[in-house]
Amino acid sequence: MENEIIELVLEDTRDKMAKAIEHVKAEFAAVRTGRASSALVEGLHVDYYGSEVPLKQIANFSVPEPRLLVISPFDKGAMAAIEKAITTSDLGLSPSNDGNIIRLSFPPLTEERRKGFVKIVRQKAEDGKVALRGVRRHARQELEAMEKEHGLSKDEIERVEKVLDKMTQDDVAQIDALLSHKEAELLEV
Repeated sequence: MENEIIELVLEDTRDKMAKAIEHVKAEFAAVRTGRASSALVEGLHVDYYGSEVPLKQIANFSVPEPRLLVISPFDKGAMAAIEKAITTSDLGLSPSNDGNIIRLSFPPLTEERRKGFVKIVRQKAEDGKVALRGVRRHARQELEAMEKEHGLSKDEIERVEKVLDKMTQDDVAQIDALLSHKEAELLEV
């Protein structure tokens, strides 16, 4: 009984930590590297007939060249709204529209802009690490509550806390690896 409860807590913690890492990956994908990527604009919210919808729900994306992203709206009536969403975003890109598709040309990043993006990525990585530690703290609180309710032994709690610490260290190391990869990608000229 007590092992089943502990396994449930550990499994829940693993799931939450995996989601935190996936979130960090998504945040990193949304940071511009000078290369065209649909991840930069997929999440932009477009005012589509009175409701805010993510761009990925109303358009297809393609990358015919490394510095060019082509957006093909399903409904040509949404072109102006898509252009407005891109223009008002903080991407710093100017869309060009030929009536059927929208082209986004990605200029090479300046050194100053690259360093600014590195700072942003480092902050996102730190936010991810904080989220992982929060998940660990929540799991520890659950274990402490179980200790009182179900009479779990101190030794068992300590064993599980070591497992939690190991999981957290492994996931923090994974975020650090993602961060160094993204930094290298950003600083590559």
